[in-house]
Amino acid sequence: MHQYIPNTEDEQLKLLNEVGIASFEELLDNIPEALRYKGDLPLPAAKSEIEHKRDVQQILSKDASTTSHISFLGAGSYDHFIPHIVDVLISRSEFYTAYTPYQAEVSQGTLQAMYEYQSMICELTGMDLANSSMYDGASAMAEACLLAARHTRRSKILISRSVNPVYVDVAITYAHHQGLEFEFIDIEDWITSLDSLESKLDATIAGLVIQNPNFYGGLEDLTAIKSCITDNKTQLIAVVNPISLNLLEAPGKQGVDITVGEGQSLGNHMSFGGPYLGFMAVKEPLIRKIPGRIAGESVDVHGNRAFVMVLRTREQDIRRERATSNICTNQGLNALAACVYMSSLGKNGLRKVAELCTQKAHYLAEAINDLSGYSVSTKYFFNEFLVKVPGSAKALINKAADAGFFMGVSLSQFGEGSDSELLMAVTEKRSKAEMDALLEFLKGYSV
Repeated sequence: MHQYIPNTEDEQLKLLNEVGIASFEELLDNIPEALRYKGDLPLPAAKSEIEHKRDVQQILSKDASTTSHISFLGAGSYDHFIPHIVDVLISRSEFYTAYTPYQAEVSQGTLQAMYEYQSMICELTGMDLANSSMYDGASAMAEACLLAARHTRRSKILISRSVNPVYVDVAITYAHHQGLEFEFIDIEDWITSLDSLESKLDATIAGLVIQNPNFYGGLEDLTAIKSCITDNKTQLIAVVNPISLNLLEAPGKQGVDITVGEGQSLGNHMSFGGPYLGFMAVKEPLIRKIPGRIAGESVDVHGNRAFVMVLRTREQDIRRERATSNICTNQGLNALAACVYMSSLGKNGLRKVAELCTQKAHYLAEAINDLSGYSVSTKYFFNEFLVKVPGSAKALINKAADAGFFMGVSLSQFGEGSDSELLMAVTEKRSKAEMDALLEFLKGYSV
């Protein structure tokens, strides 16, 4: 018997006979002979589990990760500290083996986790309600654009050029067959230009997308931007860093209609780029147009506290033409990690994380700015900033990696700016000794 496919040859034959064939080869009859591989695969000799484990560990040891290097990476993925309790709780079998249950209404535990997550996102963003998560920050922004278009019955979306370019690409892809038109607002000193914004606003705009802190780390004035919108139908969409909301004014208090973002920094590992967690929170008028699912609290027939599925707007639950999105599930395990993370840190802990991020980022930025040949371009920022470096940013990144640092992200990687511009992020994990070590490396670096 195979170790992981527990079917004997007799059992396999029984399965094949059940569907009316005598051998596995008959299953392949529709594949032309010319396309079939002849002979034996050039596989190495079989090894024991101990040998395989040793081989895999040798391969893994060649990887550079945030456990082997000091990370200043950002641009949407951040190296935050994750309390051990997060991984312990989400690894419980009742969560881990059903991380995104298709029909969550059968599980009170799953519904409660969704409800608690939604409540925390609402408190964090200052919005009226949140769904139980989206796929990631990029798709959440794309869904927000579609939501604004549905609500206003308009088709034009304004997006600031300070929004993450990857998010913009995803939004354009999402809207390819939706009839949406995108127009871009210019930036000045790495933040949205209010003059450019005012020149483009009119009664045809469905939504305005602003990222704060923006892709370049700059802090946008959402209140001032909201005051530029004179048409009440135009929806203000804010793409936010959830950690920053423990210091910055909540979007809901600044007139934002739809708040979205990437929840990776809320207790989720960087994981080489995913899976991640998108969140979405809206004002009450948009409740019946929000994509995904919403869990709510009620009482059962005995008067006990109970959790229910309040709203699902997928095409299988309502008339297809009235479905708002094809998203019919949620990133349940990632949302649970965010829920446990926020619960374990609490309000004071989350604020302390935000304070450490911004204090350490400003310490490093000021020190880099004092180095010969370097200058920080971002004026006001939370924990991420743009640095102009001598020579090629990519060359500096490669040299820094050899010295044990993930230096940051070159803007040219995104088709933005010049090859001498580097985006750096600092989290609460970075110590003064680590930052000082980076500064010593930069002092000794030559083009």
